Amino acid sequence: MKNLLPCIFIFSFIFGINAQTKLYVHKDADTYVANTKTIAILPLKVQVKLRPKELKDFTPEQIIEMGKNEALDIQKGMHSWFLTRKKRGSLLVDVQNPTRTNAILKKNGIDIHSYDEYLPSELGEILGVETIITGSYETNKPMSNGAAIGLAVLTGGMFATNTATMNMDFTSTTDDELVVNYLKKIKGSLGSDAQDLINVLMRKVSRRIPYTK
Repeated sequence: MKNLLPCIFIFSFIFGINAQTKLYVHKDADTYVANTKTIAILPLKVQVKLRPKELKDFTPEQIIEMGKNEALDIQKGMHSWFLTRKKRGSLLVDVQNPTRTNAILKKNGIDIHSYDEYLPSELGEILGVETIITGSYETNKPMSNGAAIGLAVLTGGMFATNTATMNMDFTSTTDDELVVNYLKKIKGSLGSDAQDLINVLMRKVSRRIPYTK
């Protein structure tokens, strides 16, 4: 816990006082990483929680579509983040292009936004990877450009204080074992797009997850 305090303090200072980080790493994580060649990032389960005054301007279908667009933007942002670490030599595994990930899932009749009925091992076999990243993301302000701009026009640019909660799992597809769980809650300024968000959420954890050095 002591090692997490500097990380929590830094995020609290920059992004608001309400910040929380929880990290779980499997005791045999190094072995799992050694047996991993490629990881795949699946679209996270995204929930955009708008205020009642904002909700009245959208249909339920539009809210769902907003979440799906947000999930794809975050998926791309995470891929870019991992690629940057790969180029720097600090990522120990390869990362599958999300375009390929999503296309393979769709070709196999799997909804990229609803895959809970499949085990990680089943998804890994379909995708040809040893680890998958899944999880959830909850916010009161969409980060994807289209959704954010549209909402800003409708609300006159007025939002509640930005909040975001990401709960991310790295799961082995060989035995369905959870290798890493990363939970991050932040309140404050999250940047202007999905890439900014991912940089905020991932910057510190990269020093603690076994997939990076």
